[in-house]
Amino acid sequence: MASADFSKELDCSICLHTYTDPVMLRCGHNFCWVCIDRALDTQDKSGVYTCPQCRAHFYKRPSLQRNITLGNIIEQFLTIPTPQKGTGIFCTNCIHSQVPTVKSCLHCEVSLCDNHLRVHSKSAEHVLTEPCTSLENRKCSVQKKIPEYYCTEDSACIWASCCLVGKHQGHGVEMLDEASEKKKGKLRNIFQKLTGKTEETKKRVQNLEEHWRKAQEKASGEAERVTALFTDIRRQLDNLEKRILSEISRQEKEESLSFSSLIQKLEIKKDELSGKMGHIEERCNMTDPLTVLQEPDT
Repeated sequence: MASADFSKELDCSICLHTYTDPVMLRCGHNFCWVCIDRALDTQDKSGVYTCPQCRAHFYKRPSLQRNITLGNIIEQFLTIPTPQKGTGIFCTNCIHSQVPTVKSCLHCEVSLCDNHLRVHSKSAEHVLTEPCTSLENRKCSVQKKIPEYYCTEDSACIWASCCLVGKHQGHGVEMLDEASEKKKGKLRNIFQKLTGKTEETKKRVQNLEEHWRKAQEKASGEAERVTALFTDIRRQLDNLEKRILSEISRQEKEESLSFSSLIQKLEIKKDELSGKMGHIEERCNMTDPLTVLQEPDT
């Protein structure tokens, strides 16, 4: 129960599976790198980012910090063997019920439960192994007996007499335990090499992640600088627009007053001329010559 409860703490709240390459936000919550990166992508248009778990707000896309400690815990947790409920192999002697097998006898080619194992023969020829279904495959293909040697040329497990006759005659052979230890040694060497390559790969991944993080921070800083620059340019353009419009309005008022005064003077001049023209027209219409001549000229 404790293991099951602990495993829930290692689940990403987005994909609900064990963390893969866990990263942490500033609010302290962890997510799979891919999961939170996709979630933040969907929030790019709004310009406001939130934590999917606690809804904490970030007005700048948060940088993703790799949680190395949590990643190491997950690696160790995944290497712990999970308890098996059963092998699916049942005791050969329990014919009335299905009782799980604990051991298989290669000599008898039977699977044994705990009770039948207690009464089974303990002689050397009865070789007990972990439960398996294909017991006949564990025997020499020629003699149909439990192998004692390993043919190094054919990579086959053989019985003693196969070394003297048949296709394995004259081949190099080793005891099974000796051959097994040699192969384990080779596997350990391969495992060590793979471990070294794995550590080297991890370091390269960490270096790439660090370069990526720095590149993101640099890009974010450049974006902020450009945003501030254009904000200042827009502010200056707004101020310039206001000054130009104000100057145009002032000039328009001055010209309006000048034109209004000139029009007013011309209107007075026009009225004076109309009066004089009316007086002249009146004299032109007189029939008395004496009166016309006595009127002074304008």
